[in-house]
Amino acid sequence: MKKISFVCLLTMLWVSCLTVMGQARKPELMVFPSESWCINNGYYTEVTNMDYVQKVPAYREALQSNTQLKMAIAKINDLFAERQFPLEDLEQTLKNIEQERAEDNLTVSKNGNELAETPLDQLSRTAKADIILELTWELNDLGAKHSLTYILEAKDAYTSKTIGAVSGVGAPSMSADVATLLEEAIVANMDGFQARIMDHFAQMQEMGREVRLDIKVFDNNAAGVDLETEYGDDELVDILNRWMAQNTVSQRFSVKDASETHINYTQVRIPLYDDYGIAMDAAAFAKKLQKALKKEPFQIPSKVVTKGLGRAVLIIGEK
Repeated sequence: MKKISFVCLLTMLWVSCLTVMGQARKPELMVFPSESWCINNGYYTEVTNMDYVQKVPAYREALQSNTQLKMAIAKINDLFAERQFPLEDLEQTLKNIEQERAEDNLTVSKNGNELAETPLDQLSRTAKADIILELTWELNDLGAKHSLTYILEAKDAYTSKTIGAVSGVGAPSMSADVATLLEEAIVANMDGFQARIMDHFAQMQEMGREVRLDIKVFDNNAAGVDLETEYGDDELVDILNRWMAQNTVSQRFSVKDASETHINYTQVRIPLYDDYGIAMDAAAFAKKLQKALKKEPFQIPSKVVTKGLGRAVLIIGEK
């Protein structure tokens, strides 16, 4: 009887472990064409910035005009959905961005400066995916057969750092269907690619998500403060450093540059989620600091400027 009870207990524990493992949180992914694919296929606009002409991917135009792109993205989504990864839809995200842009066009600073984000920043911030998958491919004609040269690269959506990539040339096939060729080409590499993504996400859960926070001071601000303003025995910069140590994961952050008017925090490790289970980004982290500075004894007004998911600027002295 005791032996049976012991076996039942072990079975229950094993089933419980499998259930927890099955419910382990996975990173949210978003698939979109790489910048080079967009430019090589003519889906871009030119923006002049300080006499420099920059080619900016036109993702919306690419999706509307290129059926093969939609099929390719749908196939990658299917392959990851089969492995139970949560996915953000590129097309729906772009629609949300268009709505935001219509609102942002009415939002300018007191000096008349517009909000500035790259299309990739906008995509990442709106979808709030953990990892972005950039897809590049080229269809090769081999007479009656076709093959596909491809690159699928995983990047941290907050830092744009590469996590891993798979690439190669698929076996020649009679099919000219990009989605079919893509599946045939990368399916053998999916397990290893997925493992690298999960390893990166597990590391983030342990060490925190990496972001950047820049703190600046409004010139001649109404509050009359800068980073050398003293509160008791401490300058404001010392207070900021202590706050960072108390609110980052395992006190992980670096000071890249500092003066009386600015301080740049890099390699800042923040929790993946806030107390409500909502994904935390650089702006949310900056707003926590904003609230702390607003309280006694500081009572310092400040403004948070979002620069994508992984970077925020806190400007102190005025709202």
